[in-house]
Formats: sequence, C-alpha cells, structure tokens
Amino acid sequence: MRHPEMKGPGDPGGLLDGLAERVERLLVVDGTFPLLSPWNGALAAFAEAHPDAYVSLDASEATVVLAAAGFALEGFRVLLGPGMPLLLSRAYDQIRNALAVPSLPVVLLGTAPGLFRGECGAVFQLVEDLALARSIPGMTVLVPSDERLFGDLLAEALRMPGPVYLRCDVSSRSVTDREEHRSSGPLPIGGGRLLREGTDVTVCCCGMMVFEALEAADVLAKQGVQAEVVECYSVKPLPEQILLASVRRTGACVVAEEHSRHGGLASAVAEVLCEKYPVPLRRVGMDDVFGQSGSARELHEYYALTHQQIVGAAAQVWALRRRS
Repeated sequence: MRHPEMKGPGDPGGLLDGLAERVERLLVVDGTFPLLSPWNGALAAFAEAHPDAYVSLDASEATVVLAAAGFALEGFRVLLGPGMPLLLSRAYDQIRNALAVPSLPVVLLGTAPGLFRGECGAVFQLVEDLALARSIPGMTVLVPSDERLFGDLLAEALRMPGPVYLRCDVSSRSVTDREEHRSSGPLPIGGGRLLREGTDVTVCCCGMMVFEALEAADVLAKQGVQAEVVECYSVKPLPEQILLASVRRTGACVVAEEHSRHGGLASAVAEVLCEKYPVPLRRVGMDDVFGQSGSARELHEYYALTHQQIVGAAAQVWALRRRS
C-alpha cells in the first residue's frame, strides 16, 4: 500500500481554533483518553485559548453524552468526544435516547475508527461504527478522506439541526490538491465527489479507501477498463443522484470501505441500487469478523483493504455489467 496511513487531522489544534471563530456558541465537550495524544495536546491548547468553549468531564462516555445533551438544549453547538475513541459503542443508548430522539445539534467525532488503533486489538477497533450510526433515525453519517474535506464537513456539521457522526480517519494526502478536484466552495452534506470519470465500472468509496480506489483505477486503465471513482463522503444521506448517474453510465459497481461489509457504505449503496437501478455489485471491506492486533498497515493488507482487491472486484463486475 503506497498511500499514507490514516490518522487524525494533522493539525487538530488549528482546526479547533478555526472552528471557534466560524461557529457561533461552539462548545467542545470531552473526556480524555491518553492513547490519543494528537487530540490531547490540541484540546489542552484549545482549552487555554478558549476556556469558555471547552468542558472536560472526568466521567464515563455515557455521562459525557448526557452532559452534551444538556448543553445542546441550552443553545450550544456541541462538538463531542475528540478524546473519546469508543464513544459510539460505549454510549450508544445515551446517544440514541438523549441526542437522536430529541434531534439535538451535536457532532460526535469517531476519532479512532476501523483499524486505526491496530496495536490495541479488536476491542479498540470499531469496524462496525458506520452500521451503528446509520441505524439511528435522524443521524447524519459523514466519512471524509482528507484533512481539507474533514475541516469543511466539521464546520457544516456543526450547523446541522440534528446529530451527526463524523468519522475521523483522514489522510495527510489531499484529493483536493489536484486542480481538477478542487471545489469553489464547501461541499454539501448529502453530497459526493466524482473524482475520476469512466465508462466501464463505478467504484464507490469513502475514507481511506478513496486513495486505494484511485490507485485501482490507474491499474484498471492499463488493462483497458475505465473506472469511474465516486467518493461518497456522505454515507447518510447518500448522494443517490450522483451514484445513480454513474452506474447508469457504467452498468456495474464496486463499493470499497474500511468497515464491515455489513451495515456501512456497501449496504447503503446496495439498498439504493436494488430499489432503483439493479447492477452487478461487489463489496470490498472486512468479512463478518472482528479485528486483531497489528499495525494498521499490516491489518489493511491482511483483510485485503487494498487497491488490488478493488481491481479484482472490478474485473468481476465488469464481466457481468448491465448494458442497457
């Protein structure tokens, strides 16, 4: 895998300072987690610079969520959990009942999703986080691939009227560094990006797998297969029109994500295509298994979350693609 490993934003401190200026009544609510050092330093600096916009609670994830709900009811725009990587799984009941049921404007950060904390083993590897978040009524689910998109979506998410789950497994490499991919303004929630045009197969992807998809498209082009790469940074709501327009051009689809094959982006795409435009589809993701100990790079190779797997899946659906 030649692309850089996923991580948190390279400068979370600068990101938080920028948010304090852009978002009215911002309040960062957090507990702390010592293994997540990039956010710990940023949070300490933010607390010193903006003491009225930061609350740290020495409490369980469930209690922190309930406190965030109270702040949201008082009119704050709450950013929840930069230092709490297991927030979604440990406080699911409170997130559902205290945030989602009353539809409060709280953004939950998934700061160590997927195989990010490989060395910590299966307990700390949330390979089902998108499925958990997607299943909650009214929850918006976002999975950006690079730092620039992460910052834009975070600012937009903090203006949403209801809860948002924002996965933080972005790369220091930016898709938008390429001139043809630059946008004139912030990309909308519910949208996606057409990163590469093609005629033979659609590769739908999010997060770290965006870079693998682009590399797979390069390999496929050398084999005479033109892959169209669509980044679905908004997993819920899904950019249905972009997706459907693409598969109508290509007649086949591969979905790639660093997540279980069940309940995440692949499931969302399959649901839409099954109802509106059925085409051959293959999923590149983790099987119905938990992770294990190892570096993130080693685990990506072990679970076949690579461009080679996307190339193989694309070849399969290309042979079966719909031609009408």
